[in-house]
Amino acid sequence: MFIMVKLPSGKAERAAPTDVNDAFAGKAADLFTAASSETPATSAPQPHHGTGHRARLRQRLAEGGPDALLDHELIEYLLALAIPRRDTKPLAKALLAHFGGIGGVFTADWDALARFPGMGDTSVSALKIAQAAALRLLRAPVATQPILSSWQALLDYLRADMAHLKVERVRVLHLNARNMLIRDDHMADGSVDQAAIYAREVIRRAIDLGTSSVILVHNHPSGSPQPSRQDIDITRHIIEAGKPLGIGVHDHIIIGVEGFSSMRALGLF
Repeated sequence: MFIMVKLPSGKAERAAPTDVNDAFAGKAADLFTAASSETPATSAPQPHHGTGHRARLRQRLAEGGPDALLDHELIEYLLALAIPRRDTKPLAKALLAHFGGIGGVFTADWDALARFPGMGDTSVSALKIAQAAALRLLRAPVATQPILSSWQALLDYLRADMAHLKVERVRVLHLNARNMLIRDDHMADGSVDQAAIYAREVIRRAIDLGTSSVILVHNHPSGSPQPSRQDIDITRHIIEAGKPLGIGVHDHIIIGVEGFSSMRALGLF
């Protein structure tokens, strides 16, 4: 027996980070600061017309931290590490415009980035390694603390990873009796408005892992995190399936670019 979930479908200046995208970008910039100053002695590249500009970016980053750079400058600098002899500012601005902002650039599919004019495997790698490192930093408190005491960290991590995806993704967070994360299971990817989740697979996996409770998570590519009737139905079905086995559903979180919803907080179960 299975159930299909059918779900609804850079500014010029910035001060302190106000959302997870700013935090994400800031972490990425910090991680690449050291790398930017390292050039193999044997390479001896000819001076580039943007060398002085990049030196100024590096100085601003060193003196003011990640918030000293605008979104396009962060992307520009990362790309310059991959393609140092090219002016990467136009490419950075084009990427931000095409993918809808810095969050969209970092979370874009590898192939989608590689198809973009001016991008290649090396430049895509520079963006993806920044994304991977930043996500690992965001995930660290989630993996090492009880979920209930690191709830905001969990939301930051999920939004950075899922809010800008163009297709639906379903994942299940398995918790032990102390509400510590056992496993973050990526269950399925779907289309722009639906993804499949099989209740029997959620429960079977919980049994295998010795799970005490789960947190269901999925994103809405439409941007709105409001739960649909299908979201509510599948959540209640999994709750009923887990009860005889002592497996609870702590929450069902829906992520979108407009924010998030907690079905428990909304009183939907």
